[in-house]
Amino acid sequence: MSRSALRLAFLPVVSAMLALASMVAGCAGSAPRTDSTANPTASATTECGRKGPARAICGFTNPEDMVPLPGDRALLIGEYGQSADDHSGGLVVFDLATESRTVVYQGGDVAATAEAGWGAPACTTAPDERFNSHGIDLVRRDDGRLALLVVQHGSREAVEFFEVQEADAGWQVDWRGCVPSPPDASLNEVAALSDGSFFTTKMASLAGAADLSGGFPEAPTGSAFYWSAEAGFVVVDGTAGIMPNGIVASPDGRTIYMNASGENSIRKVDVERGIEVGRASVSSPDNVTWSPDGRLLVASLGGMSDPALFEACLHTSGRPCAIPFSIVAVDPVSMTNLGAVYESDGQPMGAGTVGLQVGDELFVGSFKGDRILRIALGDD
Repeated sequence: MSRSALRLAFLPVVSAMLALASMVAGCAGSAPRTDSTANPTASATTECGRKGPARAICGFTNPEDMVPLPGDRALLIGEYGQSADDHSGGLVVFDLATESRTVVYQGGDVAATAEAGWGAPACTTAPDERFNSHGIDLVRRDDGRLALLVVQHGSREAVEFFEVQEADAGWQVDWRGCVPSPPDASLNEVAALSDGSFFTTKMASLAGAADLSGGFPEAPTGSAFYWSAEAGFVVVDGTAGIMPNGIVASPDGRTIYMNASGENSIRKVDVERGIEVGRASVSSPDNVTWSPDGRLLVASLGGMSDPALFEACLHTSGRPCAIPFSIVAVDPVSMTNLGAVYESDGQPMGAGTVGLQVGDELFVGSFKGDRILRIALGDD
């Protein structure tokens, strides 16, 4: 199996093991294309409708991670392919007013050229058509330009750099450079900083990512890294853990918050001192985002009660999972778990991997399925 195929097969296997453990432990210039199938009325297993405050919006392909675009009028969503031959893992823009889905990047643009100051100088070739997005983050650079960083696994293991611009024809995403992953590192999520550096999580080694025959890991499988053009990749002390996953940083980069999925916790780490300064308990945490009021929002798969749901999920195509989940708020100062802001029993969408608040609404994506959730906060 190739390195990229190994990585693409890893996430579903890990998700299943996380659920079982929980039970036991308690571009340059590519034109946007509008997808005419943005809002089908039903999926093969569940109608794309409403349950309580949550409304499902269909037409996506495994919308694993998302960020808000400036002005809070649209989201940029990373879609995650599920195999080495699945080229569905591109970047799409979701317009909040029209609820239209527009593909803005899929890889394979041979004319794209790297730009100095966007990633590593040695990375000069844009991703090919096997481009497959995973964790994403958006930042306003010190030069005023808007940078999107994307962990991708399809054509190579790397953090890709894109410039995001709004034009008359809509949002445009242009490739600008990349940073190849550290040797034998299966990366998961990225937290971008304004000076061009970033933090990222190594969930596990590529060599052992798909080998869980001995059961769920009990020893650390990875850690957080800091990357800068001057120093390259440096391990952040105080972050070694079992399956590091989502990560965000304070604006000054002095503090990071890292989910350790295999330890049912999110850690607060002082980067300069390299020590953990706080921890909150969250069951099987996936991605983490900042809410407008400064809280951390953590997607938690800890509501899983039937491992057979994972098995069924992994063998579906273009349909939603029914895995229960919650989006949990955490106080970043005291590292207190403040409870769920939204809980799902798996309908009208399960397996939530990211919760993003925009205004008084919550948007939820999933690593598997054809939809996102749009939730009116405060509604019953």
